[in-house]
Amino acid sequence: MNLFSHFLEAIRTDVAALAAEAGIATPDLSKITAEPPRDAAHGDISTNAAMVLAKSFGKPPRALAESLSEKLKSHPDIAEVEIAGPGFINLRVKDAIWPRVLESALALGNAYGRSAMGGGLKANVEYVSANPTGPLHVGHCRGAVFGDALAQLLVETGYDVTREYYINDAGTQVDTVARSAFLRYREALGEDIGEIPAGLYPGTYLVPVGQALAKEYGQKLLAMAEPEWMPLVRARTMQMMMDMIRDDLAALNIRQEVFFSEKSLHDSGEVKETVQQLRDAGHIYEGRLPPPKGELPEDWEDREQTLFRATAFGDDIDRPLLKSDGSYTYFASDVAYSRNKIRRGYRELIYVLGADHGGYVKRLEAVAAALAGDQQVQVIVRLCQLVKLYRAGEPVRMSKRAGEFVTLRDVVDEVGADVVRFMMLYRKNEAPLDFDFAKVTEQSKDNPVFYVQYAHARTCSVLRNAAEDGIAEGAADFRILTDEAEKSLIRRIAEYPRQVEAAAAAHEPHRIAFYLFELAGEFHSLWNKGKESPQLRFIIKEDVNTTITRLAFLRVIRYVLANGLRILGVRPADEM
Repeated sequence: MNLFSHFLEAIRTDVAALAAEAGIATPDLSKITAEPPRDAAHGDISTNAAMVLAKSFGKPPRALAESLSEKLKSHPDIAEVEIAGPGFINLRVKDAIWPRVLESALALGNAYGRSAMGGGLKANVEYVSANPTGPLHVGHCRGAVFGDALAQLLVETGYDVTREYYINDAGTQVDTVARSAFLRYREALGEDIGEIPAGLYPGTYLVPVGQALAKEYGQKLLAMAEPEWMPLVRARTMQMMMDMIRDDLAALNIRQEVFFSEKSLHDSGEVKETVQQLRDAGHIYEGRLPPPKGELPEDWEDREQTLFRATAFGDDIDRPLLKSDGSYTYFASDVAYSRNKIRRGYRELIYVLGADHGGYVKRLEAVAAALAGDQQVQVIVRLCQLVKLYRAGEPVRMSKRAGEFVTLRDVVDEVGADVVRFMMLYRKNEAPLDFDFAKVTEQSKDNPVFYVQYAHARTCSVLRNAAEDGIAEGAADFRILTDEAEKSLIRRIAEYPRQVEAAAAAHEPHRIAFYLFELAGEFHSLWNKGKESPQLRFIIKEDVNTTITRLAFLRVIRYVLANGLRILGVRPADEM
């Protein structure tokens, strides 16, 4: 059961009854919340119902709280009702509710915490989408993990989710990496290419591409002019770059269902169609843009342009769709891509971008608003801040293979995918993250990933020992779990479904990482208390009924830890 949803429904029912008694229409109940109070001493659940609905009832909040409290006192699961401050209502539930929470969690097992909140709404989560010009670096790593965890969080809460990667294979950078690969092709044929010229990609990851081209074409490409060899080299380079990127992502246990090509939008005519659709709707005009503030970019031109009326949909400036040479801008591809997503039926377009893409938020929202028409389409952008790598407090040097940066594989190969994923999520995406190789591998409470994994491993260890001792599963009587450490842990377990829904609604998977650390802390506290007080141990051989109940309790704890780690994409450790 979702304890907080259970009582939220009771609160809403009583509010509706009060409205009927007052002869007024039932007010908007969506603003009512039921959540743990900030101070556990104030009860188990706090609601803002009287605060947010006072105006609808024409009463002061505290007066409405008094009326609602009288209704809530008659609820069979509520032991105490108390009004706090200007009108908040704190509830203390009856002790009988806690065994029901554990029984429900045990019965649901791997499904505990899942919900139908999303109602099957189609959501597209686009993340990574790095230019296919080389291996993924540690900055991509954070966005990759965040996007993947967010997608799983939405799956767990009932959304129909597609994980997508947008391949930027139509820009000038693609021709540049193809020229870089052609240089490596000449090298593979025995030519001394010397130092890589400025403007080309120097990384040794292009050496295998050159070797593949040499094996496939021999000397043939050397006899061709660039316009002839470019399409052949570009196609093979893009294929090998994307294979490398897929391998990098697989090392992090990330497998996206859709890899969408920007080039396909141009080849299919979708960019042209989209621009025409906007033109027909009156969203395009010919005009001049004011010069940007500050120093003018070298490529800025004071000329009449084909512009999208982005400001009519909340953007700061109107956006060019055509370059001076008549080709489409990168933004025009973005517009066509948004249209493609909407036409595929997605109603939530979620973009996970780097911190340097903050300027994209308003333009993406403007594009969706212009294209959606009567359809309800929501654009959600999450920005991931930079990652700084350290080793025992000292900055980590760049990768020789990449030439310019530390690669994702450098990090994963050293500490493992599970450590990387957890630690990339153990900080809010909008905050910079310091990743210290020494700290993330130390075995202490100061290392969150170890602390959580150790909790799961401990549950597995006790359950293995019980099985080896021949202790069979039986009917648990959770009413006997009355120690304060046990009760505190049960309350934490009861919070899990609400935490999952709240994290999904806010698009913040870090909340699950934080929750798991707190849950692990409660469990380790109970474990340590059992060392001092034998009656609190999970296996008490002379007391079979208590042992069976405590082992069932342990299975619930293991389920919650594993379920939370599943959202984060971290494999739970069975032993350490």
